[in-house]
Amino acid sequence: MYRVLLRKFLRAVTILLVVSFTTYLLMYGKGPGIVRAVLGREAQEADIRREVTRLGLDRPLLVQYGDWLQGLLTGDLGESLFTGQSVTSLLATRVPVTLALVFLTLVMMAVLSVLLGVTAAVRGGWIDRVVQFLSVLGAAVPPFVIAIGLVFTFAIAVRVFPATGYVSPDQSFGGWIASVTLPTLALLIGAVAGAAAQFRGAVIDTLSQDFVRTLRARGISEREVVFRHVLRNAGGPGLMTLNLGVMTLLGGAVFIEQIFALPGLGSAGLEASLQGDVPVVMGILVVAIAIVLVVNLFADLANAALTPKARTR
Repeated sequence: MYRVLLRKFLRAVTILLVVSFTTYLLMYGKGPGIVRAVLGREAQEADIRREVTRLGLDRPLLVQYGDWLQGLLTGDLGESLFTGQSVTSLLATRVPVTLALVFLTLVMMAVLSVLLGVTAAVRGGWIDRVVQFLSVLGAAVPPFVIAIGLVFTFAIAVRVFPATGYVSPDQSFGGWIASVTLPTLALLIGAVAGAAAQFRGAVIDTLSQDFVRTLRARGISEREVVFRHVLRNAGGPGLMTLNLGVMTLLGGAVFIEQIFALPGLGSAGLEASLQGDVPVVMGILVVAIAIVLVVNLFADLANAALTPKARTR
């Protein structure tokens, strides 16, 4: 088990290094183009060369990446090219907002998708048809369309929740709940529909296995068969679905945070990309990759606990 854990950890570190190195080369390979984006089109060549030298962009890219990687290991990701703010301090204020949004959505997604998927697989009938219809509808309607509909319904027409803005839980826990409810629902509705369909398929496949028929023939109750044996064996594919769901939620958070004016990673990343603020983009990219890899690692460990065969992979 420890060898498997070490191997998966080394694989995650390798992926982080490869993706960050490739992105660094693509973004910092522009050289003077980065400085022109900061100084503007009217900047003189002498000013551009001076700024390139000051930022160290005239050095070999491998040397620049080595310095950036060393800063990453010490928690120093540089400064914003436009505001001069430390990227680390910017991420410290932005990451909790996005993590809270993704974590809340993921928890509710896990609970609801398991309940809906198991119910649809075991009961069948109209519940099964509804789950399948919702999975198709959830895949067809983008999260930002759902977000706009929620704003018009619950923030403008009914005025139950605020349309935009974010309240820190330190300021008001109730205000924080109100500010993240609609964004969470906007991400949840589409995500839970697809995840429930995946759980449904995994449970149906497991119910058709020989060991399930053997358990039923031994007189074990259907409830015990489903919740003790079927869910355990169907948990592997379900965990992988939730694992992939994290990447989908992080991507959807970019648009959701813009619509609801949430100060998270998505809004900061979009703004930095439009400005060409390379240090901020690199910092956000590394954090997003790290979140996905950590979730992937925990999903692998949970899968190994549920499925003994997965421990040798």
